[in-house]
Amino acid sequence: MDAIDRRILAELQIDGGLSHADLAERVGASAASCWRRVKALEAAGVLQATVRLVDPAAVGRGVNVLCNLRVRSHTREVRASFEAFVRSRPEILDCYSMSGDWDYLLRVVAADVADYERFLMGTLLEHPSVGAASSHFALAQVKHTTAIPIG
Repeated sequence: MDAIDRRILAELQIDGGLSHADLAERVGASAASCWRRVKALEAAGVLQATVRLVDPAAVGRGVNVLCNLRVRSHTREVRASFEAFVRSRPEILDCYSMSGDWDYLLRVVAADVADYERFLMGTLLEHPSVGAASSHFALAQVKHTTAIPIG
């Protein structure tokens, strides 16, 4: 990966909808060269899906909750069942398997506290794999980015 590839990655993380001509102008290459480079970066798995980001508050999902979770057992079957459940739940935006006292960290979006309480009590804690959970409500989002530093 050379300097132009790195500039392409940086620019596409700012605006994934750039035309090849606009991208080429920003990185100092021809449109054809940019197109080939983007295709090569996609084929290598460096560039993944192109998406549009939605403002959660604008669609009634303005509450962010970080939920530490402990599973009842660490068997492969229990973990696989829980992880399949997590992948099926649209309100769970991120899930990390963790080291330390808790097994997983979830980022959940909800309409309000009552909406989250319904999800927590009626869905998450009802899953047979879940042993305990601890929820932390975000008061404000100080920083959010999807851009990976390109060095």
